[in-house]
Amino acid sequence: MTELNTDLTPELNADTLPMAFAQLQLAAPLARAVADMGYTSMTPIQAQAIPVVLQGRDVMGAAQTGTGKTAAFSLPLLQRLLKHENSSTSPARHPVRALVLLPTRELADQVAQAIKSYAQHTQMRCAVVFGGMDMKPQTLELKKGVEILVATPGRLLDHIEAKNAVLNQVEYVVLDEADRMLDIGFLPDLQRILSYLPKQRTTLLFSATFSGEIKRLAGSYLQNPVTIEVARSNATASTVEQHFYSVNEDNKRHALHQILRQRGIKQAFVFVNSKLGCARLARSLEHEGLKTAALHGDKSQDERLKALDAFKKGEVDLLVCTDVAARGLDIKDVPAVFNFDLPFNAEDYVHRIGRTGRAGASGLAVSFVGGNNDARLAGDIEKLIKIKMDLEAIEFDEDLPNIRQQGRINDGRRMYAEGAQDDSRNHGRGRGGARDVSHEGQFARQDRPPRRDYARPAPAPRDPFFDKPYEPAAVGDASTPSWEASARPAARGISANIKHKVKVAALFKAS
Repeated sequence: MTELNTDLTPELNADTLPMAFAQLQLAAPLARAVADMGYTSMTPIQAQAIPVVLQGRDVMGAAQTGTGKTAAFSLPLLQRLLKHENSSTSPARHPVRALVLLPTRELADQVAQAIKSYAQHTQMRCAVVFGGMDMKPQTLELKKGVEILVATPGRLLDHIEAKNAVLNQVEYVVLDEADRMLDIGFLPDLQRILSYLPKQRTTLLFSATFSGEIKRLAGSYLQNPVTIEVARSNATASTVEQHFYSVNEDNKRHALHQILRQRGIKQAFVFVNSKLGCARLARSLEHEGLKTAALHGDKSQDERLKALDAFKKGEVDLLVCTDVAARGLDIKDVPAVFNFDLPFNAEDYVHRIGRTGRAGASGLAVSFVGGNNDARLAGDIEKLIKIKMDLEAIEFDEDLPNIRQQGRINDGRRMYAEGAQDDSRNHGRGRGGARDVSHEGQFARQDRPPRRDYARPAPAPRDPFFDKPYEPAAVGDASTPSWEASARPAARGISANIKHKVKVAALFKAS
């Protein structure tokens, strides 16, 4: 395994770096696009990475999320690719020359939109391909020819196998959020994709966190990279105010409502750990009067994009999501992030709270800690970010309506409506006849409509004949059928094995 070569790393002094985009001497179309977007000063990662990429060097860039990494690699790539700019309509004149790989569909779409904005005054073509969508429109766009291709690994391999994407002229490769791609098992896909690329290329690797596995990946595919770290690894943004509240599971929704009201928060991300928990929490918050949308892996891509678009437009107050939305999503002016569930991986905490406090703005990160398991996860987060977080107690306002109870009343009513038949059989008992002692069950039982006590109808009078004991009939009794009484006795001397014909009653007489 090749070790990272840091001997060739130039001295990057913040005092000597150009801090304004005007000092970069970008091409006129790019400078105009930057001005149109209102950018004047560069962030630290941009100030250090852009000059190095313009030199054609490989880069390992570590920066806090929300510090402008997309522009840090997009602008210098476009600057160096302008030599291939042409107005030809032939697809052969527009081969893929830059490949940007990202872990999630939402992030891929966001980065593609940013690159298109930077290239709006050029003739460079950019396309994005990701899963969850029909391949036909993507194929048509690729067949027209594109210089910059933004993709997720799985869908890119689909297009490579279908001969829709040819990567033999790629000059630049960008691995953005590389640690996340490794976390979700994209390493084999990355290795396959990189095997299709020319060996002589410039490779850029950007991430908010660096692990040992990421450094080994960089050592395998980067050549003498320049390592740029504008902040301590795994550090959180100083603009984000972080709070840890000790709240048990039953009171988390109550605490969420109170903090939203006390701080006047209009919009926020709410992170949970599971898809099912995400759907349930979003439904409960919606019943409690909050405009809520859910975003998780089981949603179709169209539903996910619509939820994000509604949140960006302010049509949704709370975006309840799993870690699919924790990486790289750039939504302006989101004031707060709530960790309804603490992440199992401490590094995901850094990415989650990076959805607020972006581009120098202030933000709030609230985490709910309940139970021993949450306390252990909070301890892992403290070790990672190296900041002591004291658990705070939250005092609920007495005049605040009991949101938790109201929400569970709604849940209980829904449970009652859906499972009335099962409950009528079990009479409030769970599986195996055990009494249901869950809180949801308690509220469901307390708020059910009272059962009517109907009077049972009086039993019909019984015939006394059926109550008498059995009495055998006397010989020669009139109850003996006439055809048996008149039967002739068996003749003597006939074998007992010979049975006589028995006379039976007939409805009709033989003619």
